[in-house]
Amino acid sequence: MDLSIIVVTHNTREMTIECIKSILEQTTRVQYELIVLDSASTDGSSEAIRAQFPTVKVITSIQNVGFGKANNIAAKSATGRRLLLINPDTVVLDHAIDRLNEFAVNAPEARIWGGRTVFADGSLNPASCWKDASVWSVFCWAVGLNTIKSSMFFNPESYPRWKRDSVRPVDIVSGCFFLIDRALWQTLDGFDPVFFMYAEEADLCLRARKLGARPRITPTATIVHYGGASYPQKSEFRIQMLAGRVTLMDRHWSFLSRMIGRKLYLLMPLTRWLAYAGAAAIFRKANYRQNASEWYSVWGNRWRWASGWTEGAVTAACAANSETARHGG
Repeated sequence: MDLSIIVVTHNTREMTIECIKSILEQTTRVQYELIVLDSASTDGSSEAIRAQFPTVKVITSIQNVGFGKANNIAAKSATGRRLLLINPDTVVLDHAIDRLNEFAVNAPEARIWGGRTVFADGSLNPASCWKDASVWSVFCWAVGLNTIKSSMFFNPESYPRWKRDSVRPVDIVSGCFFLIDRALWQTLDGFDPVFFMYAEEADLCLRARKLGARPRITPTATIVHYGGASYPQKSEFRIQMLAGRVTLMDRHWSFLSRMIGRKLYLLMPLTRWLAYAGAAAIFRKANYRQNASEWYSVWGNRWRWASGWTEGAVTAACAANSETARHGG
């Protein structure tokens, strides 16, 4: 078996079905198994997937265990030489999985591989890979300097000016389209289970690089990644993303860097809330008021992310996700 393809879904039934269809239609040159883990969806995902795709292995969790733990559970039943993690809010284009596997065969020393992601309109989604975060990059993010998108100096994490149109080593491959040697995955014990959502792939890549892996991106394997499908409210996405980033910082930064970084992460939503609130007062535009409200929510809920993925933060995230599902979000 060349690949074990793993999709983790949580209340994204229609997108997951579209994703599975694209995998089955576009993956024709490799031997693979497809494993879907439904992490406590309430939208009938498991039933719909089993009905439409009887050859797909579906694992249903009665508890929302988060992205990292869900992939760890699914990977235990995988038999492929490599594991491909792919988000449910994606669509495979032009034999992307076949092409990514071929890239891995030809560049085995990388041990972790990723492709190119685009938005629904075909424009580049640069979030297929990242550079390591640093005190400087978080400072730029906190004070808004990273909005200078084309600057490697002010926006270093995003690899600016690179259109993902060439083969290149990277620090971090996004978990939305993430291929890894199963042997390396097992050596690392998969994702660190402390990460409920976000930054678990960054942590894994950092640990893998210490063992000699050199993650790499190819432009020949392209998928659509819609992004944020489970989060109709930007504030909730940002809260959980920040919890992941703070946890990553606590895992890998020095004591002094962590002290500085924690202050900078606290500064980031505060500066944006104040900036949008000021702009809303001056220009009286609805989008400024909306942004101010969302960033105020992030700031007001800093107990949920300022210490990373604590037990309380995970409980609050699960409750927020359940509330979104009840309201059809």
